[in-house]
Amino acid sequence: MRHLLICLLMIFFVSLSGCVNDTNEVANDGTDNTEDLTGSREFQVEGKEVVITSANLSYPTYVAAPTTEDRKPTIVLIHSFRGMEPGYVELIDRLASEGYVVVAPEWQTFETSPSDEVVEQLIRDSVDYAGTMPDVDTNLLGLTGFCAGGRYTMLLLPEIKEFNSGVAWYGFPYSGGDEKRPAAPADVIEGLDAPMLVIHGTNDQASNISDIYRYCTELDTAGKYFELKVYQGQPHGFMLENGQLSQSFEAEDAYWQMVTFFDRTLN
Repeated sequence: MRHLLICLLMIFFVSLSGCVNDTNEVANDGTDNTEDLTGSREFQVEGKEVVITSANLSYPTYVAAPTTEDRKPTIVLIHSFRGMEPGYVELIDRLASEGYVVVAPEWQTFETSPSDEVVEQLIRDSVDYAGTMPDVDTNLLGLTGFCAGGRYTMLLLPEIKEFNSGVAWYGFPYSGGDEKRPAAPADVIEGLDAPMLVIHGTNDQASNISDIYRYCTELDTAGKYFELKVYQGQPHGFMLENGQLSQSFEAEDAYWQMVTFFDRTLN
């Protein structure tokens, strides 16, 4: 009887050990797949300064791209009214690591507040520049912008038909109506054919959230495809803090909202 009990105990411990090993294997499999679940591809990135000529003027432009040789979708990025802050360079590199070529012209090189005509021509010339790059798929072009760049995304996405989609960050849909800015983005809604994602915060003092709701209502009435992501309590320009890329939950979530939107509309 004693021998029988000893044998049964040995079988129990061996079985228990097997269960523990199986659990560890499952845990390791989950850890290995974490990067896949985030959606991050993490391509190696090369960034460089180039010059884009527009209206006989030379604009410094930051370009970042994966080092792979295949043809990739491209995003033109319009920085905010505060210029090409370090946080935008970090954001551009990160976006390139997701598999995109990113072209970001410094649109305030010659004027702090250039006319819409000047900026539109620069963005068109940025598209043309992208077309000269051997690793760019010119059939897959996106536009994104922040603050004043958000306004330009809303304004130019209906005007520049080469763009397949756009992401407008805390823009100004009703800014316009003077000599330098004759049209507001809300004035050109009928020309919008590409899908657009609008990202905004409810505590945006510069661009009130009520204007965004109104603008999106007009988009909806016109039958234009859009998506809206609103972050409760977030201020204007919440993606950057003191010129650096924010590490907040809202900024990180908004970044992935942009990436997954472009993944769906440019691939």
